[in-house]
Order: sequence, then structure tokens, then C-alpha cells
Amino acid sequence: MEKDPKDLVSSDSISVDLDAEFRASNIKEVLDKLDLELIGLNPVKTRIRETAALLLVDRVRKKMGLTAGAPSLHMCFTGNPGTGKTTVALRMSEILHRLGYVREGQLVSVTRDDLVGQYIGHTAPKTKEVLKKAMGGILFIDEAYYLYKPENERDYGAESIEILLQTMENNRDDLVVILAGYKDRMDKFFHSNPGMRSRIAHHIDFPDYSADELLEIAKLMLKAQNYCFSSTGEAAFKEYIQIRKKLEHFANARSIRNALDRARLRQANRLFVGTKKSLDKIDLMTIEAEDILASRVFLEGKSDGPSGTDK
Repeated sequence: MEKDPKDLVSSDSISVDLDAEFRASNIKEVLDKLDLELIGLNPVKTRIRETAALLLVDRVRKKMGLTAGAPSLHMCFTGNPGTGKTTVALRMSEILHRLGYVREGQLVSVTRDDLVGQYIGHTAPKTKEVLKKAMGGILFIDEAYYLYKPENERDYGAESIEILLQTMENNRDDLVVILAGYKDRMDKFFHSNPGMRSRIAHHIDFPDYSADELLEIAKLMLKAQNYCFSSTGEAAFKEYIQIRKKLEHFANARSIRNALDRARLRQANRLFVGTKKSLDKIDLMTIEAEDILASRVFLEGKSDGPSGTDK
């Protein structure tokens, strides 16, 4: 006779303090860190919190004798470069480790070149070596669609995909795979590889940052390095963002970081060749408008053939 689920737990263990379980798991620290590290991305953060809640409840259910199949945790992160996919993957690895879903919690980030060989017999050992390093944690494959090149008969990406599929299925309790890349290309990849599509349970899209969010990101980046904008410097950088977003090869936060590196270089040169030889702390910290306005982006934004540089 089949048992009623209520009979699987004793009367004195029916209730559980989920808040206490949440505090004991220490995942709040990771979720708070995610909020501090990443401006915006509210839909992404919501999905990560929902996934964390699912795993926490699943762990509590196991303690209460309510067993179920292990949740599928393989994921796909889609979006343009510089939208925080790697950072979120890193925090996801911490959450999974703290909740006991992976043994080690390391994040191994790779691309096609790390997995696919250039001659017969080269791909299998390369892929297996990467999987060995990632076992017990997360394997993050950026631009995963490059694994599949059907137009090239001598390409060995299909062999790597087959090994990945087998490992994702047979070691799902010890390895989480996250595929990442542009949404349209990942959609095409899944269409051509239904076996991979069927193993990915969570699809999370990372939107581009708005101009205001990019400015906040820039200020956070500067603060982390003990720099700041002057009021005119901030206005100039806001203008820079508006122009840079329209140029080619814009990479969201990555382009902002590159632009700030160049601004710091210009600031250092300005201070070095300037007439003011006695510098105080404010001088050394402040990025002025002239450090921003010297960027070639302002010239390219007015030309007909922008190159999309971050300089």
C-alpha cells in the first residue's frame, strides 16, 4: 500500500523555520554581494534569487523526508558582452556550494579553444581534462555556439559536444554547466543541438545597461580604485557614454572599464606635465572633464565611419 506523504515525517518535525535555514546557509551574503557588484539587472537578480529559493526549499524537503529528483541546474546565460554573465556565474557557484549542490564550488571558465583540438584524437583528452578541473563546481563556456561548426567537415567541435552531453547527464549531481553567448546565436545553437537544449533547464537573458546605469557602474569602478569624477568630469563622461553606446563593438561595462583606464592615463599625464607641482589627495583622485573629452570617441561620434574604439 502506498504511503501518504504526510506519513513520511513525524508529527514533531512537520514545521520548519525557513528563515533560520536561510540564515544558516549563508547565501544571503552572496545575494547581497551580487546586489552590490552589479548595477541594475533586476530580472537576472530575481531569477537567481528564485533559483536559490528553489534549492533551499529542496534541501529542507530532503531533511523532512520529502525526497524528489535532483533539480536540473545546467543554465544558459544570453546577452551582449560586459553585461555581468561571468560575475553572476561566479556568485551562482558560491550559492550552489553553500547549499551543498556542488562539492568544491570553483568556476572554470573556458572557450572553444580550451575544449576542441586541431587534429584527430586531440579533442577528447582536452575536453575531458577541462571537465576534470570543473568537476565539483561550475563549467562556464563562453561563446558556446562556436563549438558547433557544421560548415566545416573537419571540425572536431561535435566530438566535444558529445562528451559534454554525456557528462552533463551522468554527473549532474557533481557538475553544473553554464553556456553563455549572444541570444540569437545561442538560439541557433540549441536548434542545431536538441540534446544540449533538453539538458538546459534555466535560460537567463542579460539586458544591456542603460546610460544612467553605465554612469553608476563607472562611479563604482572609480570608487573601488580611490578615484572620483569632478562635477564637470561626470557630465563629460555622461556625454561620452551617450556617444560610445552608438559606436561599433560596444561592450557595456567592459567598454566603461576600458574608457576609465584611458581617463586615468590622461589624468596622470595631465598632473605630470602640469604647472602645479604640489598635489593634494583631491588632485590625485579626481578625473576632470579634460581627461574624458580628449577621447577619440568624441571625434568618431561626429564622423561617418566610427571604429568603435574605447580610447
